[in-house]
Amino acid sequence: MASFYLWLMCLCWMVVLGHGILEAEASHGVYRNLASLQPASPSQTYRTSYHFQPPKNWMNDPNGPTVYRGLYHLFYQYNPLGPDWGNIVWAHSTSKDLINWNPHKAAIFPSQKGDVNGCWSGSTTMLRGENPAILYTGIDPKSQQVQNLAVPRNLSDPYLIEWVKSPYNPLMTPTPENKIDSSSFRDPTTAWLGPDGRWRVIVGNKLNRRGKALLYRSKDFVRWTKAQHPLYSIQGTGMWECPDFYPVSSSPIGLDTSTIGEGVKHVLKVSLDDTKHDQYAIGTYVHSKDVFVPNAGAAEKFSGLRYDYGKSYASKTFYDSLKKRRILWGWINESLSREDYIAQGWSGVQAIPRLVWLDKSGKQLVQWPISEIETLRQKKVGYPLTLLKSGSTLEVQGIKAAQADVDVSFQVAPQLEQADALDPSWTDPQLLCSQKGASVRGGTGPFGLKVLASKDLQEYTAVFFRIFKARNKYVVLMCSDQSRSSLNEKPDKTTYGAFLDVDPLHEELSLRSLIDHSIVESFGGKGKACITSRVYPTKALGNEARLYVFNYGKANVAISSMNAWTMKNASINRKN
Repeated sequence: MASFYLWLMCLCWMVVLGHGILEAEASHGVYRNLASLQPASPSQTYRTSYHFQPPKNWMNDPNGPTVYRGLYHLFYQYNPLGPDWGNIVWAHSTSKDLINWNPHKAAIFPSQKGDVNGCWSGSTTMLRGENPAILYTGIDPKSQQVQNLAVPRNLSDPYLIEWVKSPYNPLMTPTPENKIDSSSFRDPTTAWLGPDGRWRVIVGNKLNRRGKALLYRSKDFVRWTKAQHPLYSIQGTGMWECPDFYPVSSSPIGLDTSTIGEGVKHVLKVSLDDTKHDQYAIGTYVHSKDVFVPNAGAAEKFSGLRYDYGKSYASKTFYDSLKKRRILWGWINESLSREDYIAQGWSGVQAIPRLVWLDKSGKQLVQWPISEIETLRQKKVGYPLTLLKSGSTLEVQGIKAAQADVDVSFQVAPQLEQADALDPSWTDPQLLCSQKGASVRGGTGPFGLKVLASKDLQEYTAVFFRIFKARNKYVVLMCSDQSRSSLNEKPDKTTYGAFLDVDPLHEELSLRSLIDHSIVESFGGKGKACITSRVYPTKALGNEARLYVFNYGKANVAISSMNAWTMKNASINRKN
């Protein structure tokens, strides 16, 4: 029987390798003895209605999302045995629209020497002939992190239910000779094809305190050779988890991962294990030398640009060949204590998929929720031009405020002379937002939204702008203030912030928030800054939740337009 199975695997590999392959991501851990803390059934109090999440248990990183034969595939890290991190497999769901999802059995689970102690994150690559292959990190019997490969058993199956692991696994291993720390060698990216016909992939790594994107090359996607130098590295940054590397242009039209050429820039994104932030740099990929060169003036140590300035980590992009766009997935973890999220029976949610492209300035990325999310809109409420006077609060009525999509724009130019002066030492936007929250009155601002608010305003999450006057310009601060988000004192209530590259003298300030019971995803300046908050109100639940527009600044602010919609439930992994 064993010899027959080996023959079958080899046959599958000969078929797949004859046409090309595809690659994906991996997972983590093992925790036990959770039964005493788990509920008989998962709590529904803070579950979302249109964000992706399994019916119960732990979920983290999105793994190798891709599109194949007209279906979108999302693989993600999942613990089938409980709501804490551990026993990780590659769970798998498919969709026709990236909003409504059907679950399938786990695509990858420990079964080989190269992954016997865990199947960790990785990525999916579409090989020649539009055939998918997954590269993922496995934990071997020595608890070393190694890189493995799996391909579909049946390429005619659009659902890609069965996956076959390479008999050659592991394909990339740490050794003293190649100077790789075996405990810091994980999360292979989507691979790209160079002009020389060889595949390239990077793997996250650190050596001492130097974070690295290790580069490997292969002609056949099976035999990989480590390059002498990394694609990029920075001293003092710690472990680079879940790296991502892809081309962009100043158009929402996406680029295939192997695209190079005039007018194309590249993004290197890493998830910094030390800070739990996803940071990125924009620069040039010098393919003749296989190195990444950040733009002049780009911040060292990835301390500048972030996809999301709130609750977001381990993100992953993929090229949507159906609609010619690049789409970003991100993991939103809990702000509850470990004991509390185990008690609720589940942990982790995926953010709404976002379009990603290069801003016309070339200095940063722009992100925006995919248009498919708008199919869930209903019961629209619109407001005409409205003056929001100093100190005023306006309730937005007629929608379900716990499950909504809100898009508002403000005009502030006539009142900018009242803006407070910016102290040159105020360089940390998160710290500034925590010091000057929604209840601290300023000149121009704070103004914005109070979401998931109780009727008596004892609870609310404030997403708002505040404008400062600097030398020869105005500076816009965007904040998500969670300090009053819940009367429960146990959850983390960190206030988040970002500086927004918008000129309020000549542009309106736009704010869009996707509100989903315990999640608030906000997009400022048409997607130039994004902040996701995870909150747990005790009073502002369900039909008791309220939505307000407010202005606590001394200057009046005009609402130039505002539309709000109740959001329908998406169909997401309803089966167990």
